[in-house]
Amino acid sequence: MVKITIMETQLLMDLMTDMPDGVRLQRAATTIRQAFACDAVGLLMLDSHDTLHLVAASGLAHEALGRRFVVGQHPRFAAILSRQTPTWFDPDSVLPDPYDGLLDDRKGSPLPVHDCLGMPIYHQDRPWGIMTLDALTTGAFDEAARAKLEPLRLILQAAVRVTDLERENRRLRQLGTSQQGIEHIGETTEILGHSEAIQSLLNELDLVADSDLPILLLGETGVGKELFARRLHRHSRRSGQAMIQVNCAALPESLAESELFGHVKGAFSGATADRPGRFEAAQGGTLFLDEVGELPLSLQAKLLRVLQNGEIQRLGTDQTIKTDVRVIAATNRDLKANTQAGLFRADLYHRLSVYPIPIPPLRDRDRDVLILAGHFLEFNRARLGLRGVRLSYEAEQALQQYPWPGNVRELEHVISRAALKTLSRGASRDQVLTIEPALLDLDIPPAPDSAAATLAETAPSTTDAPVVLDEIPPLRTTVDDCQRHAIRQALIAADKNWAQAAKALDIDASNLHKLAKRLGMKKPF
Repeated sequence: MVKITIMETQLLMDLMTDMPDGVRLQRAATTIRQAFACDAVGLLMLDSHDTLHLVAASGLAHEALGRRFVVGQHPRFAAILSRQTPTWFDPDSVLPDPYDGLLDDRKGSPLPVHDCLGMPIYHQDRPWGIMTLDALTTGAFDEAARAKLEPLRLILQAAVRVTDLERENRRLRQLGTSQQGIEHIGETTEILGHSEAIQSLLNELDLVADSDLPILLLGETGVGKELFARRLHRHSRRSGQAMIQVNCAALPESLAESELFGHVKGAFSGATADRPGRFEAAQGGTLFLDEVGELPLSLQAKLLRVLQNGEIQRLGTDQTIKTDVRVIAATNRDLKANTQAGLFRADLYHRLSVYPIPIPPLRDRDRDVLILAGHFLEFNRARLGLRGVRLSYEAEQALQQYPWPGNVRELEHVISRAALKTLSRGASRDQVLTIEPALLDLDIPPAPDSAAATLAETAPSTTDAPVVLDEIPPLRTTVDDCQRHAIRQALIAADKNWAQAAKALDIDASNLHKLAKRLGMKKPF
């Protein structure tokens, strides 16, 4: 039977004190999991597209934070949202569980959830989302446990309300009371990630969005520059107007001027009518010049005049048209170096880069790669009609070790390909499929071998004494000795705590036990 102490209730009440949004909801998930002694708790927010996504979780695999659950594809979530009271699912329920294989358990194959409990959360009389509790032990959620959920619902709804008010107040202070389109907690965002690098970037984007300054987004191929440009537009005072995108790399030089500035009838062969360009289409809104570094020099001079004078001329006429457009440009090139090489106009570079914003590559975003992988896994689960698909622990490690030269776009392709390969090897769509590292096809640079490095440092120099081949121990024996020594040192440092020792050695705890058994270390001290 569950027991919620006064201390735990008080801690939940503390969630309404001033703290960052993510911290407040994450603390709620952690506290509730401890209070109910269950294996996982999730807080999922409902967006305008009837899609749920995790905003806080305890006990779920990190990749789950990137998943988007379409309510219509998950009958358990639909059942929770359809009722005002908590919903308990019998362990024998035939309804597929969205968390199958996603509990943060690394003891072997993915384990199905045995006991499930869910509850809707309301905000301003509308469904904000749901809370889910999951346990691997049948009967964990008895009648008493379900009865305890109601007061928790009220506290959670209060925490959501406070979070929403604080976010709205921040937006009002930032943009002014006349600003429309305030982002509420129930809205979705296209950019996934919890790393410090990405959160710092998003805060900077939101601050500069309403300034109307020209922005230059800098980043490698595949980092998602278009998504960041759309966020800038969405948070700007121009959000009620269109954002027009131009792929400068795809513009034929002969038609580039007409595409950007328009033309009049008869301006060139085939111009049978007047046609406005992209600048006019973006009037009052935002023009996004993607891959701006690919613009030919001849067109760069004309673009510079438009930015300087705020007016355009359609091809074939001297008449000018006033423009009111905010320009956001993006490039994967080093424009500063290109200006020095004479490949890009320095004056245009300075016009475009009034506020340059570098976008971090995926390899610098900590564990965001797992959140993004979860998002692509859920997409492929729905696309391929699978019960579930997840990454093995070793596959997660591989994703975190790979340098990702193609960034998020490459990750999307890797996950899609691996999911299809897993299915093509005879797996059933009714199973929870686990993707192993071999199916990721990642060419991971070899990490320096610590054991080999230690041996190299301690080995005698060839000039010290002659080497006798018969005296050299077998390589396997030497490596085993090195591994035994490393494990012993880790266990000593961790006070014989195997889980902590495994963490220090950067190895899965179950694999550490297997390795120790193979090395004959049942009694390592």
